[in-house]
Amino acid sequence: MFKSHAIAATLALTGTTAFAQGIDFSDFPFGQEEGVSGYEVTVTNITPGQTFTPQMVVTHAADISLFQLGEPASMELEILAEGGDTGPLTDAVVNVVSYVDTVPGLLAPGASVSAVVMADEGDVISMAAMLIPTNDTFVALNGMPLPDGGSVTYYVKAYDAGTEENDQNCRNIPGPVCGGEGYNGDPAEGDEGFVHVSNGFHRLPGNTLRPNAYDWRNPVAKVTVTRM
Repeated sequence: MFKSHAIAATLALTGTTAFAQGIDFSDFPFGQEEGVSGYEVTVTNITPGQTFTPQMVVTHAADISLFQLGEPASMELEILAEGGDTGPLTDAVVNVVSYVDTVPGLLAPGASVSAVVMADEGDVISMAAMLIPTNDTFVALNGMPLPDGGSVTYYVKAYDAGTEENDQNCRNIPGPVCGGEGYNGDPAEGDEGFVHVSNGFHRLPGNTLRPNAYDWRNPVAKVTVTRM
């Protein structure tokens, strides 16, 4: 089982798209270990005004999932959804998945990023990143099939972790637009309490972020997976 490879550090930006450049593919075991395959994963932000935090990419058995709709988010997913930190969720799954890594850097509207991942035979793929500026919204691909050959494209929704009130107030939103607080571990008031499909931004009273600048309609990302 191939756990992780530090390919993220080799990504080089070219315009608005990041490509896996300068990687020595002899370091990857596909073609060397039976049942291990390599895949290029390209994530495109198709929102007009939301930015993605660094994207966690995971290949794993089909009986594992990052979250369940209608169920409370794990603490590790809450940390990702409120603050963009993939570290705790990575640590939680690293011993039960085939591959996990995080592609660094923010992904702006209209931009794409590509990376190489590994998978064991029969694996599925997941990815997750926070949308900023939001309170606790994340984009996620949750256990989708890998192609046997060629490519497959998924149009991916945004989900609300249900762990923080959607007040759209910058003091509660991290990132370059707001610079506010992300995850702090305090009990939340006014949250929904379970993961659900996000319904975007709304016009709220007071000094809050406006939907004309930051609203979206699902899907929010295009994810293309190509077998190498």
